[in-house]
Amino acid sequence: MSGALAGRIPAPYAAPARRAIQVTLVAAAGFYLFRYGLDRPVAATYALFAAVALGGLSRIPGTGRQRAAVVLRLIPVGWLLVIVGTYLSVRTWSAVAGMLVVGFTLAFSAVGGPRPAGAAPGLQLLYILPSFPPYDPAQLGDRLLGTTTGMALLALAETLLFREPTPAPYRSRAAHAAAVAARCAALLIAPPYALSRTEIRSARETGHQLRPLVVPEADRPAGPSLRDRALAHTGLATRTLLSRLPRLSATSGAGVRPSATPCRPPDAVVTAVLEAVARLATATVGCLRAGTSPLAAYQELAAARAVLAARSTVHPREGSTPAPDVLRRHAAVLEIADAALAMGAAADLAAHGRRASVTGPPERFWYAAAPPPALWWHRVRGHAGRRSVFFQNAVRIALALTAARLVAGVDTLPHGFWATLATLTLTRTTMDETWSTIRSALAGTLAGALVAGGTLALFSTHTNVYAALLPLWMLFAFTVGPVKGIGWAQGLFTVLVALVFAQLAPPTWHLAEVRLLDVLVGSAIGAVFGLLAWPRGAHDELRYAAAELLRRAAEIVVATSASVALEGPLRQRGQATVPAVMPGHRSLQHAVILAESAYGQFQSEPTPFGDRGRGAVLPGVDWQAALMAGHHTLWGSERLLEPPCTGLGPGAAAVSGLGDRVAGRMLLVSAALDPGCDTPTGPVPRLARSLAGADAEPPGAPRLYYATVSWLDSLMADLSRIARGGGEPGADEDGAGEGRAGGAESGPQGAGGGPAARAPGPDGPGGTGGGPRDGPAGPGPVLP
Repeated sequence: MSGALAGRIPAPYAAPARRAIQVTLVAAAGFYLFRYGLDRPVAATYALFAAVALGGLSRIPGTGRQRAAVVLRLIPVGWLLVIVGTYLSVRTWSAVAGMLVVGFTLAFSAVGGPRPAGAAPGLQLLYILPSFPPYDPAQLGDRLLGTTTGMALLALAETLLFREPTPAPYRSRAAHAAAVAARCAALLIAPPYALSRTEIRSARETGHQLRPLVVPEADRPAGPSLRDRALAHTGLATRTLLSRLPRLSATSGAGVRPSATPCRPPDAVVTAVLEAVARLATATVGCLRAGTSPLAAYQELAAARAVLAARSTVHPREGSTPAPDVLRRHAAVLEIADAALAMGAAADLAAHGRRASVTGPPERFWYAAAPPPALWWHRVRGHAGRRSVFFQNAVRIALALTAARLVAGVDTLPHGFWATLATLTLTRTTMDETWSTIRSALAGTLAGALVAGGTLALFSTHTNVYAALLPLWMLFAFTVGPVKGIGWAQGLFTVLVALVFAQLAPPTWHLAEVRLLDVLVGSAIGAVFGLLAWPRGAHDELRYAAAELLRRAAEIVVATSASVALEGPLRQRGQATVPAVMPGHRSLQHAVILAESAYGQFQSEPTPFGDRGRGAVLPGVDWQAALMAGHHTLWGSERLLEPPCTGLGPGAAAVSGLGDRVAGRMLLVSAALDPGCDTPTGPVPRLARSLAGADAEPPGAPRLYYATVSWLDSLMADLSRIARGGGEPGADEDGAGEGRAGGAESGPQGAGGGPAARAPGPDGPGGTGGGPRDGPAGPGPVLP
């Protein structure tokens, strides 16, 4: 049926038409059943608006069956909102206070993932409707009956009408990526001991398919639950593994392109590790697809990794240090092993939850033992601050709705419900978008008011005419409005509500006049709060967040480099201890989370209001590179601080100096990104892609030296891409960096990053995928 419909109408209208048929059937069935069949106008009103709220106003992602499951789970929430709204409408002040609390709570629920974010606008409407007079608790039964009927019929329609093909779930994507990683690892231990161009391209494309912005919203593991966090961690670790495997055949610094001459075969210890990586990747596929445990393969790889680590960690008094190229290769293989171990442990958690048999490092899998309330609290606390776009959006819409309810109550605005609804639907995350939306909405509402007034004047009290027109107009409005834009949508909806209320009370043409007045009041309130509450949306916030992220990363780089370069008798004997987690890791994790959510909202916003001055948009900035720099800093620092901690010998001073230089470059870029007035202004500096001095091979330097230098070199590659507007495709994709193989920056760490803010536009919850705003960098000196 879906295909037949799509073939009869233009492509842009196909999806809205399917949605319009569902909402029209449900709303009309509920309305006519109660209004004319049972003579219960209150239940009829709530049945219609429940269907419109969850079917038209909300944007719940997923297939029909997935949306139906969400709607059914939300029925108790709808009951609660209707009950609270009914009893708080006794006084204006109580209704206003309830609007503030409910408005903020529902908007802030977007931290829970794309489904709560998509359902929030419709749930707001379920509170707004009963919060207006008349205050009549005796009607509560009819209100709940209508709400339940509308939501239940909508869930039924979502399930039965226009069934959509189910996309591959994220677990299937991760399993396919693990299978590709297993094949790559197997190829690296067989002649010619390198990956072909086809295999390298396949690994990159497969890793790209795990990026959040490529995955449908409903399938993104963006929630705060254990399994969602573990599945996101699985995807990140698998992307890291796919980005590191192609670089293993380029340990001499030749990049990831295959060499014209065959690579030499790996030694027996390296071969054992790669074989174990291939087996663990295969076991991960089975874990994600069939639920089998990867414990045996995990333990095998952990043992092989320990042998390689011991082999490449030679103390000065215990024997000669291996050749530099061998140490670089060992560092690269250990990177691959660590990524594979993280992938296997995360996949076991994603498949089995708290019954997982694999126990990963507690500092990396901190969420494995946390109870569900603690995971939710961790997510909420992470965004409960003015630097979170979730918090900003919730405050903005809550204050706007509260003001609209206050004005409607104090001024006894007729049909003040429409003013609050206008505020809800017209307030956007940036002032420029809000102003553009309001202009179109007012023009559309004026046109709709003229049509509605003429219709009411022409047909007067002929209710049967309005009953016949309502479903036809509803179908037309919900099909054309989403395609033509907010002006058409508001105009068509103005006529729609006139047709509805003309069947509930004796109509006059003044109803259209009241509707226009209410939309004018509601849009004015939305404009005021759009101007006062973070008018630039995520544009400034992304700059603040990226600058803070780089400042925190610079602290970690300096501290890690200094810890690794620390010398002394205990370090020389490999007996020194360093903190397992640097003091600033938690702060950097929080900065990464806030930057990711701001980046997700940024991609759905237009150019900000004014676009001038200190806070202007930086079109040449690759924001994803800044995010990846934060991820790389976290994971690389953790790896370098793992015991045993050996001395670096003559390379200690060089490592410390290189760390200071990289941190200085991070602070330089941070100052250019920061829109505040307490940092130097200027363009984002263009940095050299490689770190000068990273090629040095001090005599007797251990593997830790080469791993640290490669980590710093890869961070420089991330920094260089920030000002180059995205860099080139290929080696830099998926966070591989351009540093030499063997770097310690395995890739993004699943530190609990959450979904991005829900905003009107094509992309809601975000990740760290590349954005359409990336462009060429502006002029500036290239700093080494």
